[in-house]
Amino acid sequence: MSDYQMYIDGKWCEAASGATHDAINPATGEAFGKLAWGDRDDARRAIGAANEAFQTWSKVPLWERSALCAKVADICDDRKDELIEVLCTELGKPFHGEASDEAGETGTPWRVAAEQAKYFEGFTKPAADASKRVLCFWKPRGVVTALTPWNFPAAIPGEYLPFAIVMGNTVCWSPAPTAAATAVKLMQCIEQAGVPKGVINLLIGPGAEVGDELVVNDGTHAVGMTGSPQTARIITQRAGLKPRLFELGGNGPIIILPDADPQKIAPCIAATCYYAAGQVCTSAERILVADNLKADFVDAMVEQSKQWVLGDPRDEQVNMGPQNNMGVVDKMTRHLEDATSKGAKIVAGGKRPDRPGFFYEPTVMVDFPIDSLVNHEETFGPIAPIVSFKTDEQAWQYINACNLGLVSAVFTDDITLAWQWAESLETGITVINDWPHFWEHHLPFGGMASNDSGLGRIGGRHTLEFMSNLKTITFNVGPPTIT
Repeated sequence: MSDYQMYIDGKWCEAASGATHDAINPATGEAFGKLAWGDRDDARRAIGAANEAFQTWSKVPLWERSALCAKVADICDDRKDELIEVLCTELGKPFHGEASDEAGETGTPWRVAAEQAKYFEGFTKPAADASKRVLCFWKPRGVVTALTPWNFPAAIPGEYLPFAIVMGNTVCWSPAPTAAATAVKLMQCIEQAGVPKGVINLLIGPGAEVGDELVVNDGTHAVGMTGSPQTARIITQRAGLKPRLFELGGNGPIIILPDADPQKIAPCIAATCYYAAGQVCTSAERILVADNLKADFVDAMVEQSKQWVLGDPRDEQVNMGPQNNMGVVDKMTRHLEDATSKGAKIVAGGKRPDRPGFFYEPTVMVDFPIDSLVNHEETFGPIAPIVSFKTDEQAWQYINACNLGLVSAVFTDDITLAWQWAESLETGITVINDWPHFWEHHLPFGGMASNDSGLGRIGGRHTLEFMSNLKTITFNVGPPTIT
C-alpha cells in the first residue's frame, strides 16, 4: 500500500501491478513514504479516461473552465502551509525561504491562465474573393501530455495544466518521481476545486514506461515537457508528428562589463548561483567578468558565498537546501574535477559537507577553461564559475562554446552597451542589471532555434496558443462561385 497514490479518472488509486517505490528526503537520504509506482497499463487507463472526459469538457463554456482554474489558485493559497511542508520534506527546500516562496507562487499561473484565456481572441481575415468571410478561432487539441521536473514541483505544473484545461483540453500528467509527493498534494488542491473526472490524471512511475507511453500513445495529441535536451530528443523521436512544447536547460551566461560595481552586484549574482542550491535552469552557471573587475568581484563572491547556509531545511538560519539526488551531486563533482584538472581554482567551497543527505557547499571557482564541462553543460549545482575577459572577442569565444541559450544577464550602466549585448546574445531572455531568475507567468519564456534550450514558448498567451488548434471557417455570401 502506498502513501502517495495516483489519480486516474477522478479516483485515487494504486498502480494496477501493486508496485510501490520509496520517496526519499534529500536532506537525510532516507525514505519518508511510499509512492504508487505505475506502468504502461496505468498510463493507458489514464489516456482512456482523458479521451472520454474530453468529449464533455471541451464543450464546457470557457468562463466555467476559467472559474475552475481560479478556484484551484485560491485553494493553493489556502493550503499553502501543506505545500510548504511537502516541499521541505520531499525536496529539502528551506522551510522559511525557498519552500515558502514556491508554495506562495503555486496558484499564480492558475490565475494567469484563468484570466488570459478570456481575452485570447480569435480573428477575421480579409480575402481577395469579395464574397468570402473568413473567421479564425481556437479549439482544444485533445489530450495533452504534461511531463514536469523535480526542481519546482508545485510551481512548474502550473505552466502547463491550467493553460491546457482552460482551453478545453484534458491532461495526463507525469511528474518527476523524486517530486511525486508534491504532485499529489497539488492534485489534492485540484480535486478539491471540483475538477471533473478524467480532466486531469496524475501518473507516477518511471519515465521510460509511464512517460514514454504518454508520449507515444495515439490517444494523446500534444506533449509539454520541462527537462533536459537529452529527454527532449527522445520525446521527439517517439512523439511522431505531435506538437511539442519544451522548456529545457540553460547555462547563463552572466556578462559583467568594465563599468559595473562588483560590490553592488555580487549579492544579486550570488543569489542567482545559490538559490535552490543552483538547481534552476536560469542559474548563473557561467560568469564572465571584465578583467579590471576580476579581483574585486571574486573577493565579493567569496564573501557572499558565506551568507548561504546549508543544513536542516527546517532551521530558520538555513537558506540553502540539498541537491535533489545523488546524480546531481555526482555531476557537480565531475564538473569541478574536470575544470580543476584543466587549471581552474576553487576559492570557496568545492566539496560535500560531512553530514547526511545530498548536500554540496556553495562554491566559487575561477579561471575555468573554455573546453571545461562547466562551460559546455548545465551543472545544476551551487556553483559560481568565474572567468575574466580583456576583449569582447574573448567573452564571445566562451559564450559561443556552449549550445544552451535560455537566459542571460548583462551588468553595466552604459545603455548603449546594454542594448548591443542584449540584442546579440542568443538567449530567449536577457535581463539587464538584475538576476536572470526574473520571470512572470504572462511573459514568453524559452530557448532559441540556434541552441538546445527549448522549443516554443511557455507563458501567457504563448502557452494558450500551443494548447490550441487554429480553426478557420469560410462563409460564402451569395451563390456558390463554382456552378
